[in-house]
Amino acid sequence: MPRLVVAVFAQGSMGAGLAGRLTRHGAQVLTCLDGRSASSRARAAEAGMVDAPLSALADADIILSITPPAEALAFARSLAPALAAAARPPVFADCNAISPETVRQAAHVVTATGAPFVDASIIGLPPGPDDDGPVIYASGPDAARLLPLGDHGLRIKLLQGPVGAASALKMSYAGITKGFAAIMSMMTLAAARSGAAEALRAELAISQPGFLKTYGRQTQGMFPKAYRWVAEMQEIADFASGDPEARAIYEAVSRFYGRLAEDYEGEQAETGILGGFGRG
Repeated sequence: MPRLVVAVFAQGSMGAGLAGRLTRHGAQVLTCLDGRSASSRARAAEAGMVDAPLSALADADIILSITPPAEALAFARSLAPALAAAARPPVFADCNAISPETVRQAAHVVTATGAPFVDASIIGLPPGPDDDGPVIYASGPDAARLLPLGDHGLRIKLLQGPVGAASALKMSYAGITKGFAAIMSMMTLAAARSGAAEALRAELAISQPGFLKTYGRQTQGMFPKAYRWVAEMQEIADFASGDPEARAIYEAVSRFYGRLAEDYEGEQAETGILGGFGRG
């Protein structure tokens, strides 16, 4: 049986983590390192990813697009010429944290080339050595074409629904989990400004220990990722646009994560407080 060839773009912690799982289970994983940072190159090498020109990604059996949300549509457009020229177009799975409307735009770009498109959403952390890794939900008429990934170490779940269903699940889930992190962070900073942060933490430890445990896990990796969450929260705001109040909340959360991202790269006046609160 021919070896499964998967293209993964890009090489962040999730992309490289899934690539490493795939290579350990017998798949060949292609990526494109043109213009990528030294840290991206190091993650790709550790995961066993094979560097290839961008156009060569269309030679894979399956393409997993795992980019920052703001880059998802641009990546689909950049690969469209290679998809159109492929003798056997690969399955293109958009795995990004984008709204159903944005994923439908990506689907239009990809299917116009003749390539099958799958709306996919990743829920969970990058796979570690001792866990099953995240779940990849897939929807749309070609969703079942991701099932071979299940034979190579990934967890695939099919959703009964059109393109947009998996992205709607991701938007709802991320809106809850990252919205919770934002509310906890905002109120922690408000308490700190008023000299009540220690009392707040002590009370939460007694009456809401689950909140503290969850927030402690989130803050471990939240600040380096906050810049990515700016666009993701805007996608959630667009997703929730049928409710004006919900849209306004997530637009504000987007701006808040932008502020945290700038602070983390600078003085860490706020992220330092939040990190200490999360660690306890």
